[in-house]
Amino acid sequence: MVADKARIAFVAMSGIRACDKELLEIGLTLPGFMERSKTIASLPSLGLLTLIGMTTADRFERSYHEVPSLAELRELPGPFDLVAISSLTAQIPEAYALAARFRAAGAKVIMGGLHVTALPEEAARHANAVVIGEGESVWPEVLDDFSRGALKPVYDARQRPFDLADAPMPAFEMLDVARYNRITVQTSRGCPLKCSFCASSIQLTPKYKQKPVEKVIAEIDRIRELWRTPFLELADDNSFVNKRYWRALLPELAKRRIRWFTETDLSVADDEALLALLAKAGCVEVLIGLESATSEPLAAIDRSGWKWKRAARALDNVRLIQSYGIRVNGCFIVGLDAQTERVFDEIFDFARKAELFDVQITMPTPFPGTPMYQQYAKEGRLTHPTDWERYTLFDLNFRPLGMTETQLVEGFRELAKRLYSQEFTQWRRDQFRRHYTASRRQRRQPQIAAGA
Repeated sequence: MVADKARIAFVAMSGIRACDKELLEIGLTLPGFMERSKTIASLPSLGLLTLIGMTTADRFERSYHEVPSLAELRELPGPFDLVAISSLTAQIPEAYALAARFRAAGAKVIMGGLHVTALPEEAARHANAVVIGEGESVWPEVLDDFSRGALKPVYDARQRPFDLADAPMPAFEMLDVARYNRITVQTSRGCPLKCSFCASSIQLTPKYKQKPVEKVIAEIDRIRELWRTPFLELADDNSFVNKRYWRALLPELAKRRIRWFTETDLSVADDEALLALLAKAGCVEVLIGLESATSEPLAAIDRSGWKWKRAARALDNVRLIQSYGIRVNGCFIVGLDAQTERVFDEIFDFARKAELFDVQITMPTPFPGTPMYQQYAKEGRLTHPTDWERYTLFDLNFRPLGMTETQLVEGFRELAKRLYSQEFTQWRRDQFRRHYTASRRQRRQPQIAAGA
């Protein structure tokens, strides 16, 4: 350790992964797929930026790094005294290899994130210390222990829920402005829906919670100081659960004239006044986990029953949301237990009827720590139980029930070709613009009549 300040590196494993070479080749020729890949790959790690915000510059020399893949890492950055690594499941083998290189260079390594929270004993074999759960709860303790040369092997935050009212300002200034096409801000953590496949922040916190409006606005204002015209992505699993909260936040967003994207569920379509506020406040797109074009497959994955009950209204809900000029990215899971080969046409037909601006398809991915993983493991259906590099959302890791593995893989590829073809993508977007223009004109008529 240096005499004055300890050198701490915060390292994010970034980038898109897929083992299916043919699917990657499809992506190279399909603008819709590649646009989405670039968007995801360009997101910085908000979790690490938040921890940097809790790491005072007077005590520590801090730096932020992103590693798309070890193959692209020509030279190990450093030297460092402590390295904090965050990684998703598909990148975890490379994260472990990177940790080994840092440790060989003399640094202490601490690892955290969703995968580490699900499998802390596995991660502990590759690090000096691991963080389970919400990192903010234990990070001050980690820093104090490290400074004393007394790192513990495990920091378990699961019994120490973090209050988002205490959230620090993320260190947005650590980012290279020119490198990112969007910046992340978090307004909530968790989700009241309990989908069996979910490996998002619901794994970190059992309770849905929100960051105070004034803190969110302060973060956005800080971003606007660094980026002239930022495009924001909200790092929420389900943003609009608390409509009252958003009625307080949206007018403040409108004042700042920003554009942003988030994830939500179909309940946002229940409140047209809210949709109007969202459009006025710069919400240009929402990602909605529809999961299935028909209701039957939802029964096995929707433990709350909420999505199953809404399925019949999904088409009308999507159309209503888009009529306010808010694009919908409809997400579907291909290969659920009740689905047969009909699923490929069902999803394509739904996208066509709903005129979805964008569509995302993934395969059922039994991430560790999820009920889906536990179910498939119990049933003996996992084909690659610990080959984590295959847990990409685009590679098959289990035996489906309604079709063969070959039928699912080949059908998935063909569906991707159909959905992301230049012709169909352009048609969907043209239809979105045409119907939004017509809807806006129709809504203006009563206002004009009232003014007359």
